[in-house]
Amino acid sequence: MRRFWLVAAMLGSVSAAQAADMPVLRGGFADDLPTTTNVNWQGFYVGGQGGYGSSDPKLGGANTGLITNLLDHNVIEQMQVSTWQLPFGAVSTQSAAYGVFTGYNTQWDDVVLGLEASYVHGKFGGSASAFKRLVSGSALTDNFFHDVGVSSSAGISISDMATFRGRAAYAWGCFLPYLFGGFALGNADITRSVVITDAISDTRAGPFSPLVPLSASEGLHNHLVYGYTLGLGVDVNLTGGLFMRAEWEYVRFTNQLDTAINTARLGLGYKF
Repeated sequence: MRRFWLVAAMLGSVSAAQAADMPVLRGGFADDLPTTTNVNWQGFYVGGQGGYGSSDPKLGGANTGLITNLLDHNVIEQMQVSTWQLPFGAVSTQSAAYGVFTGYNTQWDDVVLGLEASYVHGKFGGSASAFKRLVSGSALTDNFFHDVGVSSSAGISISDMATFRGRAAYAWGCFLPYLFGGFALGNADITRSVVITDAISDTRAGPFSPLVPLSASEGLHNHLVYGYTLGLGVDVNLTGGLFMRAEWEYVRFTNQLDTAINTARLGLGYKF
């Protein structure tokens, strides 16, 4: 009898051990399901990028300063010529762009914060011209009627653009979607010119006798322009430290000639 209980105890121990290994009795297949492991994004990284963009300079009022200087103490300023709204219209140009980027990420679990510098080379900007003519409704203080015309042109060309931005991102598997914002610097060529014609008459109906035109021009080459940037994108880990990037960036230069630039870019980078 004693031997029977000893054998039964041994068989029970073996059966319990086998039962513990059966998935149904230890919670199913939960332990065997694949888990998502986030990529380690912390550290320095560098990369190259290329894309396409559009630029929209606002040229209205670009030559107000030139006109004001030309008409200082001139009788036709009684017609408020320097305040005329010249019909430049909308200006938009497109250009391919390419460049590099570098930065550093700090990671806390799923949250990634970083600083980045980005550079692109392209041909952004635009130029336009406008003309407006007006005859004075009454004689001015010189007792003449004036037939005044203003020809104005302005343009900006931005070849190099660098942005310095802070990034906030969320690590989700191999994906790192992010938002960014910061300040921007650009290298620009800016041209402006104005020609003002004037003709006088004793009567509003004419005939008018032309006077010597007034003109002024200004050219700034390799001029520093500055502004701000914001945008969003996503980095995708491919293998090891290699990652791919897709990004949209908005840059606005607010000094000299107000210019907005939108670019969509793809890039390839490596995190060390």
